[in-house]
Amino acid sequence: MIRAIVVALCAMILLGACAAVGPDYERPAMNLPGAYPDAPADLPAAAAVPVEWWKLYGDQRLDGLVASALERNSDMRFAVARIEEADANLREAGAAFLPEIDLGGVPQRQRLSALTATPIPASIPLVRNDIRLSLGTSFEIDFWGRLRRALEATRALALGSRYAKEVVTLSLAGLTAQAYFSLRSLDAQIAVTRTTLESREEALTFVRDRARGGIASDLDVNQAELARADASVQLKDLLRQRALIEHQLGSLTGRLDLALPGGDFLTLPMPPLPPAGLPSTLLQRRPDVLQAEQQLIATNAQIGIARAAMFPTVSLTSYYGGESAALSTLLSSGARIWSLGFGMALPLFDAGRYAARTQAAEARQRQSVANYQKAVETAFREVADALTTLQQTEASEEDLQLRANAARNALRLARLRYEAGYSAYLEVLDAQRTANDAELTFLRNRQSRLVASVDLMKALGGGWSVDQLPVPNAALRDAGSK
Repeated sequence: MIRAIVVALCAMILLGACAAVGPDYERPAMNLPGAYPDAPADLPAAAAVPVEWWKLYGDQRLDGLVASALERNSDMRFAVARIEEADANLREAGAAFLPEIDLGGVPQRQRLSALTATPIPASIPLVRNDIRLSLGTSFEIDFWGRLRRALEATRALALGSRYAKEVVTLSLAGLTAQAYFSLRSLDAQIAVTRTTLESREEALTFVRDRARGGIASDLDVNQAELARADASVQLKDLLRQRALIEHQLGSLTGRLDLALPGGDFLTLPMPPLPPAGLPSTLLQRRPDVLQAEQQLIATNAQIGIARAAMFPTVSLTSYYGGESAALSTLLSSGARIWSLGFGMALPLFDAGRYAARTQAAEARQRQSVANYQKAVETAFREVADALTTLQQTEASEEDLQLRANAARNALRLARLRYEAGYSAYLEVLDAQRTANDAELTFLRNRQSRLVASVDLMKALGGGWSVDQLPVPNAALRDAGSK
């Protein structure tokens, strides 16, 4: 009898290993263009992006800020904890394939009734001991693949948590680099504005001297005072912006007391940017796209879990141990007890409950498909935007430099003309505003160019090395079927 049960059990396990209800995962087709807008047509199919891409800018202070952000930022600690949680869930899902063995002990003393319908013989005491010790197990046979689909879903979520950490790493490094470039740009703008303020204070002193000599009018003095006040207000606003950016960097790096000295913005190099590659490479390199795909894999597997609930649940139950009235005889051969059996539960009438759960799982899968498609489309747009911004800011830089040089020269000539009495002070004021605006615009364009280079690094999945390629979906299915 026992042999027949064991043979039947092995047959059911082997049969169950060959079937798993629910759809197998297939990556949704994405109709991506063959190239990015405004990009060269001969882009290579793939391009390696250095893991620590921010070091391409050659600034040790930036390197230290990014390292601090990746080590101390609370978002990173949260992402690491999510990975640990997902790993624990994955181990729990894998353990479901092995039987759980429990040790049970029931020592009790009881009294039987002497007034029952069936009289108890006088030789049997009414008060007696009953000691029971046994090992028991209840093991679900994965006949329809419910456990395998659950393992597939949990493994996908675990992989997704790792990609989520890569998203946080990439985002933190990018935000830190962009905030640092904003800070250095403000340093340069503050230096320019301070020079402008000193120049306007000198001009105000000169105009006042001319007014006292009767050469300049009160209108010239008032206009010079207005120009000096404008430069002073502009300087204060730039100092305020710098303080806010410094606070942001302190929050990103986990160093709330961060204080950075000024630096030379124009010495920051433009790193050699990697080629964008084909749009299809984003599907293998962008961690947010890979995370969205793992979420899709998980919801696809959950359809199989929901469908398996509509089929019979088959389980093996057994126990083995001893039962005796005295502890001294509990382990003797005559006290042996054991049981081996099968259990089966099949929902016959559920008022559409399980069908509704399956439909809900299918709807969640469609939501994940839409989310995946949106992630791919966003990735494509971000690369295209970064390429366009880089191209335009680079093309504008030479013109803006010429404009700034011309504006400075025009200001020098306007001052000479005013001092010689050939023009009104209004011409100097206009030249001052133009020169100040030209120099600040040049610096802001350089900042936009650096920020766009960071955007391109992020959009391409910067920090994603070849040995971190995603696990093939077929491997997921094979692992789930073992």
